[in-house]
Parts: sequence; structure tokens; C-alpha cells
Amino acid sequence: MARHATRRPPRRALTASRKRGDAAQTAQGASPHTGDKSPTYKTKQALREKIWSRLTLRRLGRFPFPLTDRIPNFRGAEAAAARLTTLPEWAAARRLKCNPDAAQLPVRRAALAAGKHVFMAVPRLSAAKCFLHLDPARLRGRLAKAATIAGAAALGRAVGPGALGHIDLIVAGSVAVDPRGARLGKGGGYSDLEFALAAERGAVDAQTLVVTTVHDAQVVRGGIPMTAHDVPVDVVATPTRLIRTRRAFPRPAAIRWEELSAAQLAAMPPLAALGRASPRR
Repeated sequence: MARHATRRPPRRALTASRKRGDAAQTAQGASPHTGDKSPTYKTKQALREKIWSRLTLRRLGRFPFPLTDRIPNFRGAEAAAARLTTLPEWAAARRLKCNPDAAQLPVRRAALAAGKHVFMAVPRLSAAKCFLHLDPARLRGRLAKAATIAGAAALGRAVGPGALGHIDLIVAGSVAVDPRGARLGKGGGYSDLEFALAAERGAVDAQTLVVTTVHDAQVVRGGIPMTAHDVPVDVVATPTRLIRTRRAFPRPAAIRWEELSAAQLAAMPPLAALGRASPRR
């Protein structure tokens, strides 16, 4: 059993499995399974490669293979999703935005089965109607199929950002996370852009919970590099535990237009349209 720190843990913490003096001393849930000796990583890609290799070598990954260059699916994804559904915020949530990756398929299934509206972004925000709306009332008898990538494309209703309404909970896919709430994706940056787009439209706010599901081996002890456009997570669900982070990083409040080139904007119609209408550009 993990030793509890002598200091009283923060009230939001769900776990206290850390050693005194660890890099994650003021957050809860540093993984006992990672084997990381150093709390810092020189580059994001170096950490991605380390996690993909770790999951592969330990045979913790699941289809699709190879695990590299993607949000890795993992053994125990169903158990992690089940833990996520025990959160009071999950019970209260009515509208979710969820990534389309295989690792979070059990989360999407659970959400639709519970009668929640699920929004999935189209790849690379490449269409003006850049979200697929899965309404469980319209999908009776087809919920399991709709939760898949192909099923969502076939059964979901394409809508623009204005149709999101207020998003109560965001499910993000992750390659790695740490107890401070730092999250590392596969490197495309689209998850962060989707959040910023929703923030610009008022669909997400301080009350919107950001969560992820990962294997315990994807929880590192700290030091994930974060930039101003990276979206931190509030809760990490693994097959064995729930971790509430201490929100050590601010959320992006809007799109960072200065970081986007004209070519990038042209390839993402919803951002291009919003950029033309935005006086801040």
C-alpha cells in the first residue's frame, strides 16, 4: 500500500500515492508503475517515444497497432472508463466533447448509454461543420455502433461550433499525463485547437471538467513540458485509480491566432471563419 504524505492532502485529491519530496509533491497520484528516474523530459517527442515503447515492450497496448504516432489504446480501457463514470461530475454532465480514438471508445459508449449528448470533432477540423453530434434519442438500438469512429461518421449529425451549447465535460486522449494535470497528446495539436475554438464560442468555461483515461504506465512523475496553448486535465482515470490534479497550469481562454499560419487557417474552415470575424486578429 502506498505511503501517505504527512502533510494533509488537498481536499480535491482522490489518491495520495506519492513519496515525500517527489516532483509531484503538491499533486496526488504519481504512478508507482512508471519506473521514471528523472522528473523532466528534454522534449515532448522524447516522452512520447518513451511511453509508446513502454506500452509496447510491456504488452500493455491494444489494437490498433503500432502504438506509435497515435493516442495508444491500452489494456484496461474499460476499467478506466468505469472509474470515470463514478465521478459526480460525470453523473451531472449532459453534453460531452470526446476524442475519437479507440482508447476512449468505452467512454463514448458509457456516455451514450447514459443518455448524454456526445460531440466528436471531424479529423483536423477540416470542415465548416466540424463536429459530429451523437444524440442518444436519435440513435436507439445503434448506440454501440455510433460510439465508433466509422459509426459516428455514418450516424452522427454534422454541426458547426455554434451547436455545441455548453459542454459540461471534455474527454481528451493522452499519450502521457502527470499529477499536476500536464497532458501530452500525439503531437498534432488539434485537441488543443478544438478546446480553444469551443472557448472562443463560449461552449466551455471554468466549470467544464477536462478528463482523460490512460493506463497507469502512462502516468509519469512530472516534468511534461507545457505551453500556453496546451490544455491541462482535471481528472485522470486509470484501470486502478482516479487522480484529481491540482490545476497547476492555466487553460487557454481563446485561440492563439499568432501561432497559426495562413495555410493552417485555410485548411481549417471553422477557424478561418472565426478569424475573419474576430477583431482581435
